[in-house]
Amino acid sequence: MAGPSLKPWIAAIRPYAPGASEGADGAPLVKLSANENPYGCSPVALEALAAARNPADYPDPDARALRAAIGTAHGIDPARIVCGAGSGELLQCAVQAFAGPGDEVVFPRYSFSLYPLLAMKVGAQGVHAEPRDYAASAETLLAAVTPRTRVVLVDNPNNPVGSRLSALEIARLHAGLPGHVLLVIDHAYAEYAGADDGGLALAARHDNVLVTRTFSKVFGLAGERVGWATGAPGLIGGINRLRGAFNVSAGGQRAALAALGDTEFISASAQRNAAVRRDFEAAVARLGNHGLRAIPSSANFVLVLFEGALTAEAARAALEAAGYAVRHLPGQGLGHALRITMGTEAQMAEVAAVLAQAASGSAR
Repeated sequence: MAGPSLKPWIAAIRPYAPGASEGADGAPLVKLSANENPYGCSPVALEALAAARNPADYPDPDARALRAAIGTAHGIDPARIVCGAGSGELLQCAVQAFAGPGDEVVFPRYSFSLYPLLAMKVGAQGVHAEPRDYAASAETLLAAVTPRTRVVLVDNPNNPVGSRLSALEIARLHAGLPGHVLLVIDHAYAEYAGADDGGLALAARHDNVLVTRTFSKVFGLAGERVGWATGAPGLIGGINRLRGAFNVSAGGQRAALAALGDTEFISASAQRNAAVRRDFEAAVARLGNHGLRAIPSSANFVLVLFEGALTAEAARAALEAAGYAVRHLPGQGLGHALRITMGTEAQMAEVAAVLAQAASGSAR
């Protein structure tokens, strides 16, 4: 007897592939493949995680204390905030709430690899907006919108490119969308950008803008799976209908609440990342005669293009041999590129040296 059949749009999904953390031989590698914070998390967040609590008790299902603190930090009514198991759960709920079979979900050609899966999970069609030198633009995103479009997803800064739309471009994008189309601005890397793209202000004023954020990146709490979103009451109500019950653990809520208050750690992490990124981009620029090019980044990673004799595959192998895992994304049309998370100063100096040696060797 045949078993249950998957829905055809579910059967077509290839599961999300996380960044590698070990080599082909199983040896552990320095993980520069998942855009984690190399400096860990705030000490007060660690203390909050260690705080005694009865694990038999359910967490606050509405994360009230955390939502109140987020509201205070950003000037948002907590009633317009919802917390989730990372921003990924909230992105999924947003797409599920407003798109389905026969609908379209638009996102940049090069963007978070979860986006196509979000569309496929609800039977919608994912539509790529074509890039300009790998970067998204308001013009190309709007050009991809059709009468079937229900959701537009924009990661700003973008992953895996690292590019960023300005506040003017975000405003232009929103102004060009029909009112019934939901604009989701994914701010996973916003704290690294150093400038406001106006997304939170748009979400406060309009009924069709949702902003998502996460504690996984600059806050260093990726393992605790805590994210949040803000938007109009109708949007938040829709997500609350779909999100998991007790979706954010008690420890995650405590850690995120503590981390939010340690602005010194957040600022120091962002500043160190910017300095390391600047030095690494300069090191790649010095290899331009070997065909290496870094796309200017506003995040905690750099996309390096290999347009000469040294291929991305060979560079990845050289880095793995030196003990580093980076992200190769041929499935996203970036087989000639590596996305490299910014590690510590010493780690990135070694990565740059490995690339230089590999590039020099390939030129012989």
